[in-house]
Amino acid sequence: MSTFRLPGWTSALIGAVGILAVWWIASILVPTEGSYAPIPSPLAVVDTLVTDGFELYWSNFAVTIGEAGIGYFWGNLIALILAALVLLAPWLDGVINQIAVITYCIPIVAIGPLAIIILGGARSAGDPSATAVFFAGLSVVFTTVVGSLLGLKAADKAALDVVTVYGGSRLTQLRKVRLIAALPAILNALQIAVPAAFLGAVLGEYFGKIDRGIGPMLVSAAVSLNSPRVWALFLLCALVAIVGFAIVGLIGRVVAPWSTGRSN
Repeated sequence: MSTFRLPGWTSALIGAVGILAVWWIASILVPTEGSYAPIPSPLAVVDTLVTDGFELYWSNFAVTIGEAGIGYFWGNLIALILAALVLLAPWLDGVINQIAVITYCIPIVAIGPLAIIILGGARSAGDPSATAVFFAGLSVVFTTVVGSLLGLKAADKAALDVVTVYGGSRLTQLRKVRLIAALPAILNALQIAVPAAFLGAVLGEYFGKIDRGIGPMLVSAAVSLNSPRVWALFLLCALVAIVGFAIVGLIGRVVAPWSTGRSN
């Protein structure tokens, strides 16, 4: 008996329309305080986006995306090295897992002031904030370490035994067997790390002593009670995260097409 399934784009469209409808109803039902509307209507947000112009948002998003990209690269590189160390020196498993958990559980608000004292802010206007880069990198370590370890440890034992029989070391096993087997899991972890890095960069900008970026722009809009701009920034942040997530997912399909379950 065949079952009817909606195409992926149809489900996404229905979900988007549903969210838009709920948002619109909430903007009507939630009371306003004078001229301040905690939940602006979708039309008010679109009007703000058009009125502010592309340049205002891009000049700030470009800084935050740059910080997130730098933190994404270094955070994932460190996470992959830590995961590889566990395979080369199994006695480090507990230590590295604890380090990964600490990076996930550590309260950013608590260490933010310490990070700005140690790392400082941006050197000049428009430069990346070292604090934002640090928090972007910190935000991706846990997911990448855990995802990579799950993939590396799922390698076929028979293939590992063959490498051992022929005199291969743990490093040879890692290069010849484990990395290939773990590639889909690693790519999935890198995909999840995209929005995490972007969020970490935005949070880091609150402590970064910078005058340009999503963080300062959000603070300015909130202080001036410009709720349409705040919501516009929320939507654009979500859009950037979704686009980055999709790009890494597309790269994963090209690099490891077997990870999708399709023959090609």
